[in-house]
Amino acid sequence: MTRFRMRGALVTALLCALAWAGPVSAHHSIQSQFDIHRSVSVSGTVAKVEFINPHSYLTVNVKSADGTIQKWAFEMGALGNLRRAGLSRTDRGGLKAGDEVTITALPARDGSNSGLLQELKIADGRVYKFSADAAGNVEQTGR
Repeated sequence: MTRFRMRGALVTALLCALAWAGPVSAHHSIQSQFDIHRSVSVSGTVAKVEFINPHSYLTVNVKSADGTIQKWAFEMGALGNLRRAGLSRTDRGGLKAGDEVTITALPARDGSNSGLLQELKIADGRVYKFSADAAGNVEQTGR
């Protein structure tokens, strides 16, 4: 009986390890998706705010020099980190479609109009500063 219990415990441990390996390997690093050595700054109007896990998103309409509108998408942190920064899902962080904002972000490596939010300035004077560690955790660094 002891031999069967040992084998059962070993199989259970192996299955648990495999179950944990999938979600861990699926998480992307900041450096693989965003250029951590550069930043981009854009100003525009909020098109959409999505407070979802594991990352929230902010879409901004930016008017180019020739008058055309470009959509920019910015990845934000997890809900808990944003809530600690004062941006909550219940009031959309005080952000709503049409609000004027200025964003500083780490640009996407693929050259698309997207990035990782580093600073959010709202026309009413509120400023939220964020930083991201290599694992993608975003923390508030000032307000």
